[in-house]
Amino acid sequence: MGNSGNKLDFLQIHCVYVSEVKETSVLPMLSVDMENKENGSLDVKNSVENGRPPDPADWAVTDVVNYFRTAGFEEQAIAFQEQEIDGKSLLLMTRNDVLTGLSLKLGPALKIYEYHIKPLQTQHLKNNSL
Repeated sequence: MGNSGNKLDFLQIHCVYVSEVKETSVLPMLSVDMENKENGSLDVKNSVENGRPPDPADWAVTDVVNYFRTAGFEEQAIAFQEQEIDGKSLLLMTRNDVLTGLSLKLGPALKIYEYHIKPLQTQHLKNNSL
């Protein structure tokens, strides 16, 4: 982790979430790597460990909801569930869909589109245009 002056370039965070467990069950874990960049964006790196398929096009509504909860948008994740946004729908969303169609506050909606949906769309296109 590098410093430019006294300013931290980025912060690597590793979070492990454990579901509520009964006495005899095994602890299911969800592992997520996040980078908090200077511009405030969070990159959530998908892996087999986090329970979501690596390609967002294969995500169910619950995968989309969990992605946004994990990224720190607990309140806004509910809108994706209410609107039944699965991975394919997520990849088709426009900036206007996010800003107006989900009835979210403007600040979180802008961050969700710019730092999450747009990069997921770009990565999906790169991976599928070989």
